[in-house]
Amino acid sequence: MNQVWIKKSQDKLKEEVFRALEENVSYIDKSILGVPASYLNDKVFNQDVAFLKDAPFLSALVQNPNHIGCHTLGASESFFTGTHAIEKELIEICAVDILKGNIGEQDGYIASGGTEANIQAIWIYRNYFQKELGAEQSEIAIICSEDSHYSMDKASNLLSISLYKYLVDQEDRSVKKECLIETIALAKTEGKKYFIFVANMMTTMFGSIDDIELIVEVLKEQEVLFKIHVDGAYGGFYYPFSNEESLLTFKNPAISSFTLDAHKMAQSPYGTGIFLIRKGLIEYVNTKEASYVEGEDFTLIGSRSGANAIAVWMILCKNGPFGWYEKIFILQKRAEWLSKQLDKLNIAYYRNSFSNIITIKSASIEKDLAEKYYLVPDNHTKPKWYKVVIMEHVTVDLLILLVQDLEKINSLKS
Repeated sequence: MNQVWIKKSQDKLKEEVFRALEENVSYIDKSILGVPASYLNDKVFNQDVAFLKDAPFLSALVQNPNHIGCHTLGASESFFTGTHAIEKELIEICAVDILKGNIGEQDGYIASGGTEANIQAIWIYRNYFQKELGAEQSEIAIICSEDSHYSMDKASNLLSISLYKYLVDQEDRSVKKECLIETIALAKTEGKKYFIFVANMMTTMFGSIDDIELIVEVLKEQEVLFKIHVDGAYGGFYYPFSNEESLLTFKNPAISSFTLDAHKMAQSPYGTGIFLIRKGLIEYVNTKEASYVEGEDFTLIGSRSGANAIAVWMILCKNGPFGWYEKIFILQKRAEWLSKQLDKLNIAYYRNSFSNIITIKSASIEKDLAEKYYLVPDNHTKPKWYKVVIMEHVTVDLLILLVQDLEKINSLKS
């Protein structure tokens, strides 16, 4: 039963967004002298009232609310309380109704994307280990799979934390216990005692899902101190709906935080990553030096657009939870259809049964064909795989064109 997420009509969305904007201070109507910001530049951007009265998202862009800080903690910039409330509700929808947390037990904010959200998590856990357990920087390690997103490499570089990647099965992309044990053992021999583990909820290239039960089992067997972050930048708005038995939720006590990306499956504007974490942890990155910011700042990005949070909230509320399930159901059926066609053609591919990414071995994909359909390789120099991502616009009518071309190639080879 959904607790926060409710389907709303377009008129209701407009009403609530405009009410929130009215609760914010107006740069036009109020004597605002101390804020280093203003409404969107009217010499370039149309601010015609008649044009904007039916456009809540565009109105939010024009009014330009700053959502600096983390609003789930309480105190925030009082200038923008109306739209901050919308972001808080959005965080609850994601944490509670999508990831099965309890109301009021998670913090979070709208980040610039999954990369930032992943770095935010690793930053928090580095500081937690240092402040609470007296860890030395050199004793902390990030562990993830070879299929994990490159943001782990960025986090390692930026935060000066060693990164260890364990190998996965090259055919089914699964975590192998022996590989995980070997990687942890190597890290331990190099003096690592504290582990930030990043598990995948649908990898970018393969749509593969890490076995969280196996990961927790190995970490406990190895008797190491750890925190687990789940990178659901791609899968966060997909996998919880395609697999209702998912163990990658806040119900799992071993998991502390999640990354989601609304600008992928949710089709929101770019710049709408989502960071979610259990209460009591985000405080480890409080920047107290931001004393001029009401409530201080707990985020990596600092100032950010309130319009982005409004966009995601509107998308989720317009669809509603059941509309979202229907959306994922349709994408799943399209992915299943393409899988069956590839099976008939004896073309080698990988697909997790709960995913809408189908990754085809490069032996079956000629370069011209990949370019024709904008298929993305795992490596632009020496590709081993090309992926097809079943998004909203990728209909069976489009997929059948690819299948027919693959059929022609196969017939020429035989």
